[in-house]
Amino acid sequence: MSEHIEHTHGPGCACGCGHDLSQEEPTRCISCGAPVGGTGHERSMGRIGFAVVGGFLIVNYYLLHWLFPELGFAASLSAFAGAVILALPIVVTAVKDLCEGRVYMNELVALAILAAFTSAEFSTAGLIAFFLLITIIIESHTASGAQRSIEELIRLAPHTARKLIDGKDIEVDVEELAVGDLINVRPGENFPVDGVVVRGQSAVNQASITGESLPVDKMEEDEVYAGTQNLSGSLDVRITKLGGDTTLGKVKDMILSAEKSKTPIVRLIDKYAGFYTPTILMLAIITWWLSNGDMSRVITLLVIACPCAVVLATPTATVAAVAAAARLGILIKNVSHLEFASKIRAFVFDKTGTLTEGELAVAKLGPVEGVEPAQLLLVAASVEAHSNHPTALAIQKLAKEVGIQIQNVTDFKETPGTGVEALADGKPTQVGRAIWLKRFNIELPEIQPQETHGMSVVYVARNGKLLGWIGFRDKIREEAEEAIRRLKELGIKRCAMVTGDRESVGEGVAAKLRIDEFKGDCLPEGKVEYIETLKKETLVAFVGDGVNDAPALAAGDLSIAMGAIGSDIAINSASIALMTNDLRRIPMLISLSRKSNSIIHQNVAFGLLFVLCGIILSVFGWMGPIAAAILHSFSTLIIIFNSARLLRAGEEATSQEASSWRRALQAEAVKS
Repeated sequence: MSEHIEHTHGPGCACGCGHDLSQEEPTRCISCGAPVGGTGHERSMGRIGFAVVGGFLIVNYYLLHWLFPELGFAASLSAFAGAVILALPIVVTAVKDLCEGRVYMNELVALAILAAFTSAEFSTAGLIAFFLLITIIIESHTASGAQRSIEELIRLAPHTARKLIDGKDIEVDVEELAVGDLINVRPGENFPVDGVVVRGQSAVNQASITGESLPVDKMEEDEVYAGTQNLSGSLDVRITKLGGDTTLGKVKDMILSAEKSKTPIVRLIDKYAGFYTPTILMLAIITWWLSNGDMSRVITLLVIACPCAVVLATPTATVAAVAAAARLGILIKNVSHLEFASKIRAFVFDKTGTLTEGELAVAKLGPVEGVEPAQLLLVAASVEAHSNHPTALAIQKLAKEVGIQIQNVTDFKETPGTGVEALADGKPTQVGRAIWLKRFNIELPEIQPQETHGMSVVYVARNGKLLGWIGFRDKIREEAEEAIRRLKELGIKRCAMVTGDRESVGEGVAAKLRIDEFKGDCLPEGKVEYIETLKKETLVAFVGDGVNDAPALAAGDLSIAMGAIGSDIAINSASIALMTNDLRRIPMLISLSRKSNSIIHQNVAFGLLFVLCGIILSVFGWMGPIAAAILHSFSTLIIIFNSARLLRAGEEATSQEASSWRRALQAEAVKS
C-alpha cells in the first residue's frame, strides 16, 4: 500500500510516473502526456471494478453455501474466482515492489492472502483481499490531495477568453493570448489571466486565492487575478501575466510543494519503514513455529501488522491542513513550517504595510528658509519617481494632484529601507531618513516633536544642503488590535514591532495596539540584529510585507509575508505567504498548526496502539483473519475521518466576516 503514500508526496501527474505537469498544457504530464485525473482515475476505477466483481463472487459463495449446501463445488469455485480477482491488484503491486528492490507493507498483505490460498481457505482469502482492497482505494483517494487541489485550481481559470480586436470581442483559447492583449470579462465569469482593468467597474470575488469572504471593488488601473470571479460589471482587462506566471499558477506550485514535502514524523517513519517488514516476517515465523504450524494465526498477524493507520496518520492530516490553510488564503511552502508554527512564542512585526495600511499620505511639507514648498515637492518627486516605496508613492501621488512636472533623473540608486539618491537636473540629490543622510555630511535641523507628532519624516537634500522635510501619516489596520489580542490569548509571550520610523511614531502605534515592545529608527540590518537577539531567548516569527523586509524574513525562525497576492517577492521571500492583508489570518494559522499537530499525534498514537494490540491478539490466537481485515479497514477510516476535521478549520471566523459584511450592506441600504 506504500505506492499510494508515495503519490501523496509526489509530483502532480496522475499517472504516478514521477514527473511534473506540463507548462504548456498543465493538465498533462511532461513525460508521459497522461492527463491529470486520467490514468490515476482509471486505476482507481479499475480497483473498484475488481472489488465489486470479486466481492459479488465471495457473497455468491456464502449464499450457495447457506442456501444450496449440495452445490459445494460451485460455491468453492465462486470463492476461488472471487479471491483471485480481489487478490490480483494487491499481489501485482507487491511483485512490482520486489522487482524494483523495495520491501514495503504490500508484501505483508500479499503473503497473508497467499497463505490463505495455500490453506485452501478461499473464502477467507477473498474476504481479506476485499477489505484490504477497499482500504487501498480509500488510501489512494485520500492521499491524492495535492493532485485534486491542483485539478480544482486548474478548473478555476477558464480555457477560453473574449479577446478585444478593433472594438469587437472574439472568443479564443487562453493559450493564444499574449501579455498586453485586451480581453473582456462579463459578470459571473472567472478571469482567465492576471491583468489590469482599463475600462469598467465591478465587484470581484477573490476568495479562491485570498480566502476573503468579502468581494473587492475593482475599477480602472486595479489589478485582477486569474481564477477570481467577476460579480457585477463588465470589465476590459489588459493582460499582465499568463499561465504559470499568474498568481493562481504560483498558488498551484506552492500547494504542490507543500503537499509533497514531509514533516519530521513522516521522515522518522520512512527511516525505519525498511526494518518493519522483515521484523514482522520474523515474528510470523516465530508465531508459526510456537503454534505448531497454525496458519490462521500467521495470516491474522500479517494482516493486522500492515500499518496503514500509522502510515496514513500524518499525510491525511497534512493534506487536510494544507487545504484548509489554502481556503483561508494562507499558503505554506513546506508542511514542516506548519508544524513549526505551533512552537512559536514570539512575534516581531514590521510596521509600515504590515500593522499599518502602508498607504502613506503626505501630511506636511517643511521647507527650510528660502525654499518654496513647491520646489521641495518638485525635487523629492523627481527622485522618488523611480521608487515603489510607500513614501515614494505618496510623494508621487501629491505631485500628480498638484500638477508638478518632474525633472530628468539619472544615476538613480535606492538603499532599501533608508533612502534614494540620483542626479536630478544634473545635481546630486538625496531623499531619505535622517540617519542615512548623515552619511553625506548633511546638517539636519532640530524639529520640535509637536510639529511632527505621529508622522513619519523623510528629508530632502541637494548639492549637500538640506531643502526641507516631508511628513507622512499612515493608518493602522482595523484588524491589527484584534489580531494581537488573539495571539496573546493563544499564549504568545511577546509581540514586538520594528520600524524604520522615528521612536515617537513607533511608540504611538505600539501603544494603540498594546504591543509589548518596539524599536524605532531601525535600518534593515537593525531589524535582523533585533530578531537574532530575540532568537537567543525563544522561537521567533517575523511578519512583514515581503518587499523591503527580505533580510528580516530570512532571519526569523519562521517568516510570514503579508499581502502576497500578485507579489512574486512576497511569495518567494517567506516560509508562509498570506494572500490577503488581514492580520487575523496569523492567529488562525497558529490555531490550525496546533490543531493539526494534535490530530497527527492522535493518529500516530492510535495507529501504533492498534498495530501493537492487533499483533498481541493474533499471536495468542484471540482474533481471526477476517476480523483482522475488517478492523484494518475500520482503523484506516478512523484516521481519515479524524484528519478530515481539519478541513473546517477557520470556517467559523470566515462566516463571521461574511455576516459582518452583510450587516454593513443592510445598514448602508437602510441609510440610503
